[in-house]
Amino acid sequence: MLSPHEFATLMLVASAPEQIDLNRGELDTLLERQLIALEQVSSGAQRTRLTDDGDSILRAVTRKH
Repeated sequence: MLSPHEFATLMLVASAPEQIDLNRGELDTLLERQLIALEQVSSGAQRTRLTDDGDSILRAVTRKH
């Protein structure tokens, strides 16, 4: 189960990955659970991105019934 902060961070990774502070503690949990990954961008910096599992979680909780 994700904490509210971890879930909010997952949503932020999905919507604005370039705005994530890579020192956020929630990123460690999301990386461990393989919900996000770090990738190198052309400038040499790192950026977060959703994995397929992370995307599936967001789609599942935002699905309207």
